[in-house]
Amino acid sequence: MAGYLTLLVGGLRLAVGDFGFSCMMVCKMFFPLTILLTLSCKSFAIQCFYCTSANNTACLDPMKYDPETRALVIPIIRCEDTRVLNVENYNFFCRKIIQTVYIPHREAQVRVTRGCGWIQNEKPCYRANTHDHLETACQCFSDYCNSAVSVIPTSGKVLSIVVTFALYLFG
Repeated sequence: MAGYLTLLVGGLRLAVGDFGFSCMMVCKMFFPLTILLTLSCKSFAIQCFYCTSANNTACLDPMKYDPETRALVIPIIRCEDTRVLNVENYNFFCRKIIQTVYIPHREAQVRVTRGCGWIQNEKPCYRANTHDHLETACQCFSDYCNSAVSVIPTSGKVLSIVVTFALYLFG
């Protein structure tokens, strides 16, 4: 059917019939709305792996387990259920912290902690180095994203903006 367009915006299916709208006009109308929806989404109900290798060796590398075993040995937490005061004031995310602890006259120990975060750093990953430990902390913003060996923030928002902007300019 000529001139008929179906859009999927924010999970809503919008049908734009042959009403004299060109793709360019539709993109120009929905570009600001898409940007607003993309940037305003909160990660309030995000779920993260919740463990520490100090008492659960499976926390070192959850991906080496099949999904059924992983579900049994590594807990998952809904970040909104954490005991944070004024929970409504935070956008939760998943966090993975790798610490190399230097112990005098012994081999260094590597500890991994996975859980929720609520105060974001401006960098997706950052390092802290003191005389007794080296720490790398990474944050990510989708369910179970703190499971991987290296945590890379999801780029869904950036990709959505780039695609919409490209359609806006070249559509």
